Amino acid sequence: MFARPTQHHLRGAARALSRGFTLIELMVVLVIIGLLAALIVPNVLERADDARVTAAKTDVSNLMQALKLYRLDNQRYPTGEQGLAALVAKPTAAPVPSNWKPYLEKLPNDPWGANYQYVNPGVKGTVDVFSFGADGQSGGEGRDADIGSWQ
Repeated sequence: MFARPTQHHLRGAARALSRGFTLIELMVVLVIIGLLAALIVPNVLERADDARVTAAKTDVSNLMQALKLYRLDNQRYPTGEQGLAALVAKPTAAPVPSNWKPYLEKLPNDPWGANYQYVNPGVKGTVDVFSFGADGQSGGEGRDADIGSWQ
């Protein structure tokens, strides 16, 4: 009926299994990976921009909360000259706050690596805290738009 497989047959089968992939099989896999990357990467990059904008809005909100605490303790916001640094270290420039406390451990940079801006008196509010966005310049649209305490 059926012949029992010999050592010779078994070695041939093992050789067939261990020969690896052909060039065509590898090319097909690379093309599939390339197509998937072309579809997925643009969506991931847009998400990264959205995440940076959200992080900047959160930072601006936190800075505004710290500024409000500063005002409650000292009856005024830091001057434009004192800036946001007044939230981390007691200002030495007049008016020196009489009831100063540390309001932040350190000042954050915006998600694009720049300093947050502080204006007192503010243009859009009593005080303004903002980031220039991805382009690092005033104004702009989309991911380059300013992100501020007035939003």
